Amino acid sequence: MNGQKNMELTKELHERYSRQIMLPQIGEEGQQRLAEGSVLLVGAGGLGSPAALYLAAAGVGTIGVADGDVVSLSNLARQVAHFTPDLGRPKTESIAEKMRAINPNINIITHQQFLDQGSIHHTVADYDFIIDCTDSLCSKYMINDACVAARKPFVIGGVFRFGAQMLTCLPGTACYRCVFPDASATEGEMSCAIAGVMGTVVGMLGCLQATEAVKYLTGAGTLLTDRLLIADTLTMQFHTISVARDPHCICSHHSQPH
Repeated sequence: MNGQKNMELTKELHERYSRQIMLPQIGEEGQQRLAEGSVLLVGAGGLGSPAALYLAAAGVGTIGVADGDVVSLSNLARQVAHFTPDLGRPKTESIAEKMRAINPNINIITHQQFLDQGSIHHTVADYDFIIDCTDSLCSKYMINDACVAARKPFVIGGVFRFGAQMLTCLPGTACYRCVFPDASATEGEMSCAIAGVMGTVVGMLGCLQATEAVKYLTGAGTLLTDRLLIADTLTMQFHTISVARDPHCICSHHSQPH
């Protein structure tokens, strides 16, 4: 799915994006790439909220949001795209409204459903970059496998209490299963609904995921590939550890171009 091909940078648009256009890594060419690009957010909650708002503000031409949930009261402390009057509304409807209010120049596609094995493959195929914004381990493995099979770049992130982790995956780099091959090893972990989570940490990670998407679309900087970002905000310690692609992982079977 393509964004806005050959978007003319009018005076108004140039002013709107002026602070990022002046960055040497972006420029007008990078802004055009953003306008032509497309990003899918799987999840419109804590991670999806800041990611969606900043991608819209940055001028990504087409943004898809997939989520089948509605806004509940417990969401409001961390899912900053949803407001108190949105209680009971579909999250995709609520978040799309905020994105359009920020930037009416972009195309927003809502997928009012929880993606599953029957729908995820054809959905991710339509986008240039995919962001995992879910809080379910099963969903993360499903997103990983679908993106690997489709040779789609993606970033997976997760937050637990005051900690966060993130990994960006491209064809030929380590995928989520390379780092966490056995889902059963983490089945005993408590969910955020039981263990709790700090909303500001979720917001921080969603912004970092959006930054990876912008970097991918524009070619700026170095992506977080073959490195796992680990953040402990209680001590404000951030570090990355090198990870290697597992030759026996599913991503190795999809490493060759079609």
